[in-house]
Amino acid sequence: MERLLYGVAYYDEYMPYERLEKDVEMMKRAGINLVRIAESTWSTLEPQDNVFDFTHIDRVLEAMGRAGISVIVGTPTYAIPSWMEKKHPDILAETKNGRGIYGARQIMDITNPHYLFYAERVIRRLVAHVAEYPCVIGYQVDNETKHYGTSCARVQAEFVEYLKEKFEGDEERMNAAFGFNYWSNAIHSWEDFPDVRGTINGSLGGEFEKFQRSLVTRFLAWQAKLVRAGKREDQFITHNFDFGWKGHSYGVQPDVDHFAAARCLDKAGCDIYHPSQDGLTGSEIAFCGDLTRGLKKDNYLVLETEAQGFPEWEPYAGQLRLQAFSHLASGADCVEYWHWHSLHNACETYWRGLLSHDLEENETYREAAAVGADFARLSDRLLHLKKENRIAIMVSNEALTGLKWFPMANGLTYNDVVRWLYDGLYEQNFECDIIHEDEEDLGRYRLLLVPALYCAPESTLRRLKAYTEQGGHLLATFKSAFCDENMKVYCDRQPHLLTDCFGVSYQHFTVPQNVGLSRPGEPEEEPAQARDFMECLVPEEDTETLLSYVHPNWGRYSAATAHAFGAGRACYLGCMFEKRLLKKLLLRITEEAGVLPNPGSEGFPVIVRSGENRRGNRIFYFFNYSGTEQRAVCPEGSYTELLGGKALSGGDEITLPAWGFAVLEQNR
Repeated sequence: MERLLYGVAYYDEYMPYERLEKDVEMMKRAGINLVRIAESTWSTLEPQDNVFDFTHIDRVLEAMGRAGISVIVGTPTYAIPSWMEKKHPDILAETKNGRGIYGARQIMDITNPHYLFYAERVIRRLVAHVAEYPCVIGYQVDNETKHYGTSCARVQAEFVEYLKEKFEGDEERMNAAFGFNYWSNAIHSWEDFPDVRGTINGSLGGEFEKFQRSLVTRFLAWQAKLVRAGKREDQFITHNFDFGWKGHSYGVQPDVDHFAAARCLDKAGCDIYHPSQDGLTGSEIAFCGDLTRGLKKDNYLVLETEAQGFPEWEPYAGQLRLQAFSHLASGADCVEYWHWHSLHNACETYWRGLLSHDLEENETYREAAAVGADFARLSDRLLHLKKENRIAIMVSNEALTGLKWFPMANGLTYNDVVRWLYDGLYEQNFECDIIHEDEEDLGRYRLLLVPALYCAPESTLRRLKAYTEQGGHLLATFKSAFCDENMKVYCDRQPHLLTDCFGVSYQHFTVPQNVGLSRPGEPEEEPAQARDFMECLVPEEDTETLLSYVHPNWGRYSAATAHAFGAGRACYLGCMFEKRLLKKLLLRITEEAGVLPNPGSEGFPVIVRSGENRRGNRIFYFFNYSGTEQRAVCPEGSYTELLGGKALSGGDEITLPAWGFAVLEQNR
């Protein structure tokens, strides 16, 4: 990893005619120095049981080796061959909807012993076959792995053993923790444990989903161990995590605990897909990158992102280059497109690659070539960007699951609240880390944001309290500290254990209807509205009201508060509201926490990202996510603009063309 990696997924197996040498030649001209292969083609590698054919693998590795292009080999285990399902139909995952029908990818039971037997065999054979190729620099284990809803009788039996360990074999402890006396769900003998697929109990359902996420962690660790046994010492292991989906990469993945699953990897990797054209804001690139960087607290690999993608994602001129550098600005050391060419058949025919269906040069390819030239020229200055952020957002799979079982109104989700806070920071050029709720080193952050931490153990709440008392600044939202780790509501005033920290409590909550918001002493020109969910906050005497409800009934309650606690300060947002008002509150809260935004821009559409390169020099990225020319200002100091070589000093104006950007390196 001594250069920026710029690559494509490449499938010689999918090509409509012989053109490997032509593809390699075009890759070289575009500055492509990496391809990923093999992860989608098990039925080609093993056309029949224990009959292996590595023809396509060898062809590509030999061609890439001659061209000086590095290769990541993917284990081909996320899409099974049809012969396997015919021999062992039980390999297909049995879910709450029954057993699947062969055809799609990712429909297998990742715990099935027949599947694991075949997976181990193909992994061992593949790694042994490719490990000594000098061009192979690493391995991707599986592909966007999840648990696929697997819940057959064998999985449920293992889940019961998991519960026995959790509750030390005591059914009555489980009954009490999960509230099983409701609707006669109490279990007084483990032999009477019912099919979990029918449960109406959120505690049990949430625990089963947590267990299913642990199956993903175990499966990836198992694959990594197999690969590690056969790989060269200088080869790395990675995985391409994906994210919660809302038509594009959006938030925390509900079916994987990324932080736990990443422990087995040498390098974290991810797949990031996002709107483009007028919808390109850079926020999805930044959020997903910040989350992935946090998995290993290190630089990461973008193993898939769009070149052309869906028809509605066809990039405007300049956007492909803007997107590539946006990944680097979050700490990526690799940008790789899915994929090299557009497919001519099958279900992803219109998820287009770098080349269109004619396989000829096009505008997107020519722009990619400009990116490749930039990466090659600037690699030494932009590789391994390091960040020391003073703001963090704490995320939780358990809270996400809890708010799926007990949803808020109007389709508002946990990830909506996470992205509400994140985007409010991002659009004002505040950078942050994204951390797991088990993170112990909270003291490194001046400001900690906790979105909708619906269920959490008391140990987490005590850490948040201690963090604030010792001088930290804490901001939490509605639906936090409401339930314990078993999704059982705490039976005192909310937020549990933190009422003295926030200086506020509440007993009532509702869905707002025509409820306005006001800032005391600061009348709004355009009155904001509470929306989707609201808590009726009752502040203590020494608690400041940041926002009040404007309503004939709810007007006696606060909507947002701030409170000094120990050496720190705690703010609580009791409802959802417009981003413009959130941004005003965040400006005040960050100022109180002593955290400044990146300089040079007042905010979106000009986004500033920064870090330190491996030479120890400060790097500033200035991005214009708009179709009109924008202006920015050079930060204090002396800089070189790396794209054009221009010298800049503090206060100099920076002109950013439509969908353009600038990269500044501080001079020593």
